[in-house]
Amino acid sequence: MAHPKSRISKQRKHKRRTHYKAEIPTLSTCSVTGETHLRHRAYTDVTGNLYYRGRLFSASATEE
Repeated sequence: MAHPKSRISKQRKHKRRTHYKAEIPTLSTCSVTGETHLRHRAYTDVTGNLYYRGRLFSASATEE
């Protein structure tokens, strides 16, 4: 099993890990409904309809 020859200090370890950050997700606004959503994901509007790429994907069951 690998064994380090010398201990790496906390400061050195934290300096190396400073670049591991959570990225801000890219948001888009639908041209049809005006909803803000994550890109490349299906999203629902206020009425509960499911949209993808500006097209109605699935209508809500509560809508009559």
